[in-house]
Amino acid sequence: FLGVATFTLPSMGMSLLRKHRGALLVAGSLLALSACHSFALPGASQYFSERSPLQTLGAAATQTPGASYGQSSAIPALAAGALAVALAATVRRARVPARGSRVQAKASVEMSGVCEQTGVTLNRYMIELNKRGIVDEDLTSILNAIGEASKTIAKLVRNAPLLQAELLGLQGEVNVQGEDQKKLDVITNEVFKNALRYTGRLGTMASEEEDAPVVGVEQPVGGPMPVLSDTFAETGKYVCVFDPLDGSSNVDAGIPVGTIFGVFKEPEDLAECVLPGDLNNMSDEEARCLAGTLQPGKSLVCAGYVLYSSSVECVLTFGKGVVGLTLDNSIGEFVMTRPSIKIPARGKIYSVNEANIDQWDAPMRDYITAIQSGKGETKTNYSLRYIGSMVGDIHRTLLYGGIFAYPSDSKNVDGKLRLLYEGAPMSFIMEQAGGKAITGHSRVLDIPPVKVHQRVPVILGSPEDVDECKKFYDASDDPSLKERCEKRLKVGIS
Repeated sequence: FLGVATFTLPSMGMSLLRKHRGALLVAGSLLALSACHSFALPGASQYFSERSPLQTLGAAATQTPGASYGQSSAIPALAAGALAVALAATVRRARVPARGSRVQAKASVEMSGVCEQTGVTLNRYMIELNKRGIVDEDLTSILNAIGEASKTIAKLVRNAPLLQAELLGLQGEVNVQGEDQKKLDVITNEVFKNALRYTGRLGTMASEEEDAPVVGVEQPVGGPMPVLSDTFAETGKYVCVFDPLDGSSNVDAGIPVGTIFGVFKEPEDLAECVLPGDLNNMSDEEARCLAGTLQPGKSLVCAGYVLYSSSVECVLTFGKGVVGLTLDNSIGEFVMTRPSIKIPARGKIYSVNEANIDQWDAPMRDYITAIQSGKGETKTNYSLRYIGSMVGDIHRTLLYGGIFAYPSDSKNVDGKLRLLYEGAPMSFIMEQAGGKAITGHSRVLDIPPVKVHQRVPVILGSPEDVDECKKFYDASDDPSLKERCEKRLKVGIS
């Protein structure tokens, strides 16, 4: 009966087997002893010797009760006994694993069930990094604040076409770079600043939309900042740099835009800066103090970007590889979708504003001409893909490989991208994903910023593509080009 139950209803049968294993062993032993006794009856050996195994089984099935019952039922009894013992042994083997294995299996099932429902959220990921000592509680708070600010910006970008009067168009002001500020530039900058200030974990913030770094724990007008508890501390040991809405000129057309951010640890020996109201008329000492909060990209402890497109993608690194998360609107959380991002060693795409090719330095011009015509090292014709939004172009380059560049030209000898909150964070991400980032002759992450809005040429992407591009610069005989690159590596020279 138990054998039939096991094969027809596996779950019920195995449960019965485990419950009645002792009885199964006893029954099997008795059946086997009975079969052996039957073989010992007079005439038994002659009975079996005169029949084939099939005839024996057939006779056992049709035999009427009588003196030869024990002989005719011997084989079925023996078979039943062997089956019973085998089933009991099987159940025993299934129960052999140690208690530790059972507990681990149970925990694994429970965790997999949770992950199937929600996945690994940004908050859970930060908690895990904190347990491993990779980040501290302050950095965890900062990243959670960035996550919340990004959700708000994603909503603003998504609703911009529906609220054109409030969100689209020019603000009517010009930022420190001489660029017309979009309404969303100003709004998203405030969103990011307020989210970061509320953590109380920042000493300084630097934004594309601010003339100079601002205090990270500034008290609002009208009273102290509200706190969540009495233990809410303003430690202020981190510096956060960010571009709240890169590519904002594309918002009106519905083209992907993004947020770029980087986090440094504030130097412990840095004296408090007391800056004048007019930042254009600082003394040398005040300028040095301001620059002291600024560090080269290789000192970053965290960098990332958020892409606002058909999906909202967050890519970040803490110097231990690169991960990607996607905003799940159904639960309002960033969920990990790319546990380990590695850029391909080579690509077939170049991303650059080719309209400026006549104004580029000769090495860059020669390199692009070579790869687009199939005369590069791979002998493959590269394809041009250029959105005009840095976050979108770099996100594609990171996933598919290739090269992204915004090089220097005759109009902008130091390029157009800002080192502190565009070039350095993106280069840090790219290197952590296995790529490379250079200005031409030198590494972007080695350049010490001397101004908040310092510009720098940027060439980054797949390692073999960047190496090939650098060979064109190394082969150049233009001394002024190399001099510009070396000059950027010297502290105190802008």
